[in-house]
Amino acid sequence: MNLSILNTFTDQAFKGNPAAVCMLREKKDSSWMQSIAKEMNLPVTAFINQFKNDYYLRWFTPSMEIPICGHGTLASSFFLWEKGYVKKEKNIAFHTKSGVLKSQLIDNWVKLEFPSILEEKIIAPDLLINALGVEPTYVGKNQFDYLVELKSEDIVRNLIPNINLIAQLPVRGVIVTSHSNSNDFDFVSRFFSPAQGLNEDYVTGSAHCCLGPYWKSRLQKSEFTAYQASDRGGIIKVKLIDDKVLLSGKAVIVFEGN
Repeated sequence: MNLSILNTFTDQAFKGNPAAVCMLREKKDSSWMQSIAKEMNLPVTAFINQFKNDYYLRWFTPSMEIPICGHGTLASSFFLWEKGYVKKEKNIAFHTKSGVLKSQLIDNWVKLEFPSILEEKIIAPDLLINALGVEPTYVGKNQFDYLVELKSEDIVRNLIPNINLIAQLPVRGVIVTSHSNSNDFDFVSRFFSPAQGLNEDYVTGSAHCCLGPYWKSRLQKSEFTAYQASDRGGIIKVKLIDDKVLLSGKAVIVFEGN
């Protein structure tokens, strides 16, 4: 198989969120894919199967298969264009466990079309408050995660949550966010997901499927430039159209082989 490692939501090596992309030449079973993902030991390893003109995409962390992954989809799209499997002017549609996910390349930005993920306001569980160690200004929950707004960007950036307590919560992860202090960004966020084997994810596309609609209601606008403030950092452009969230990011290949 062809295998590449890419950094996503960045145009710099060793920044953004790394992903491995494997282009399979034959069908492989789930246990084999999980073994490869564990061996790669990256936040996600994406596996692409081609059947005629259709592409099938699955994502694995080192510990489990996951139902949706923004940066793994971005990496897979960039890989297909950069390696010549798909002409750069052609759009890509991936068949996945979350339905058909579409991507296109515009001025070196990979634009992904994902479904909106809406949260509902809840009363914050004590376990969540204890895990974060700070008082939130808002707490919501969607089918995957808790969404927590904090008072300032400084609190988001300096947050040191109790990962062991977060692991006890009945969710995929916890998104923390705030309005940005910078004129360059509309909002910042971080994402903690020990349930997926990721204490803190570097840049999380799927989290922005919830962050986009949330900040639309807060800021009364539908286009954003967001920054995920992990130690590697990453930039995501977010645009809302009806029930879709368009996520745009750049990518760079840092390793390739067979």
